[in-house]
Amino acid sequence: MNKEQNFEILKDNFKELYPNEPLAILEDFIAELIDLKKEIPTNENPDWYKDAVVYSLYVDLFNKDFNGLTEKLDHIASLGVTCLWLLPILDSPMKDAGFDIKDYRRIRPELFNMPDTSSSEEQQVKFREFLNHAHSKGIRVIFDIAMNHCSMEHPWFQEARKGKDNPYRDYFIWNKDTEKYKEARLLFKGMCPSNWEKDGEEYFFHRFFEFQPDWNYRNPAVLMEMSRNIAFWMQQGVDGFRADAIPYLWKEEGTDCENLPHTHTILRFFRAVSEYLSPGTLLLAEACQKPQDVVDYIKTGDECNAAYHFPLMPQMFKALSMESAEPVLKTLSPAVTPEIPENSQWFTFLRCHDELSLELVYVDEADRAYIHKNYCHQPEWNFRVGEGISSRLSELFKKDVQKIKLAYSLMLSLPGTPVLYYGDEFGKGNDEEFYKEMIQMTGKDDTRFLVRGKVNWEEVESQLDKRDSFESQIFSGLSTMVNARNKYKAFGRGNIEWLENNELGLLSYKRKYENEEILVLINLSGTDISYEYDGRFPFQDILGQNILTLKNKVLVPSYSSYWISL
Repeated sequence: MNKEQNFEILKDNFKELYPNEPLAILEDFIAELIDLKKEIPTNENPDWYKDAVVYSLYVDLFNKDFNGLTEKLDHIASLGVTCLWLLPILDSPMKDAGFDIKDYRRIRPELFNMPDTSSSEEQQVKFREFLNHAHSKGIRVIFDIAMNHCSMEHPWFQEARKGKDNPYRDYFIWNKDTEKYKEARLLFKGMCPSNWEKDGEEYFFHRFFEFQPDWNYRNPAVLMEMSRNIAFWMQQGVDGFRADAIPYLWKEEGTDCENLPHTHTILRFFRAVSEYLSPGTLLLAEACQKPQDVVDYIKTGDECNAAYHFPLMPQMFKALSMESAEPVLKTLSPAVTPEIPENSQWFTFLRCHDELSLELVYVDEADRAYIHKNYCHQPEWNFRVGEGISSRLSELFKKDVQKIKLAYSLMLSLPGTPVLYYGDEFGKGNDEEFYKEMIQMTGKDDTRFLVRGKVNWEEVESQLDKRDSFESQIFSGLSTMVNARNKYKAFGRGNIEWLENNELGLLSYKRKYENEEILVLINLSGTDISYEYDGRFPFQDILGQNILTLKNKVLVPSYSSYWISL
């Protein structure tokens, strides 16, 4: 897409959002973009995210600060990771783990081991040094940016609180009572009683915690400023952004204020900005919605590049517990997961910094009850009154090495770009001490803090040095799979061909791309299964496992899998 096309998109979207506003504000912004583009190198591989393996972490919890993270880049690279997703790093009072942003242009000083008085310029030098280290090891870097809301401590909100005549008042949403947007559901049921919070004589609107006021995108200045924030970090060398909480950007009376048409218009504006400055800058949609709603953010190819496949995650857990292929087959069928364009991508995951979500937007009541019963092994893991389970992967599978590796084999071989969560590569458990510490700090009984916590590297490394330790078995199995996956583009880019068999406990499919063809056999059951196949097999699969064959059958042992190159 050329410059003129991008600018036309910006103008069309601006006019759609703000038909009565003069174009002068947009023209000034476009002039800034033209100057900024000179400082941003062209991306030579604009769809790099299709072949990526992503590793998600909190910088401070992972290893103290960016210096500590730099020291561990070899550990991450040895796992086969090619992209780091940095969970919130921007300046924040940390009441919501950094999703409550105080300053969009400043990283928290402690993440550089710098005093609070350190300048943004000093930070930028350090951050660019880190990015250069990561890039030198073939690792791209993306980070979280909350598009929908900020912290109450943001200077513009502090100004807005001063009164109705303040120029920043209209950057946020105010009302004389709580009667507006009544159809908007409570996202933090059991933790927040309302989407409105009293402040002075009026109430401000928030979809998340009461200390996170929502931005008012009906004000074009908000759209311009958020776009400038994206451009600023692209200038620093960031490869992309996880766009947090995007379904809620635009609000309209008489609606549920989710997935509204103008929300998509805003995202088309952001995408046109990033595509002009550097095509291939990842915009990853964080939209906890049903697939047919999520796909709207990626299906046209001019909004987000990729989106999380939230519904697939709980269904993988259901399949593993039921020892049945049916939940995965149903979820990935066209009836549930619509087709997406070639330049778009799903991102898949088993665990992340949030709960194992069981929201009714993508599971039904029966699924919720079943998964909760089979995986919520402790009452304190319960999240939002049964809407999720707060637990690390190793605890969900009761530290069963075989089942943990089986879960990874499933996720890593299905379509999409896989995301690994820090610590899960060596079976990190729930962190009750950190959970209690954060309750004291935030005043919120948020059980998601169980799945966070610090890594004790001295202890971890001593266990990884022991070949037969639990940690070493998980790391060895996972790194073998990830590094094998990286050799074949079929996993990230290929289509999937489901193969028929008579065993519900066996998932069998082919991943195909150009001249690559890989047969995946995953035995979800506790008994060995024979699979009939008309063809020859190599002696080993691409994971280095010996393949047990007899005539035209391959024996797939219980709770195990093969990735076979044909």
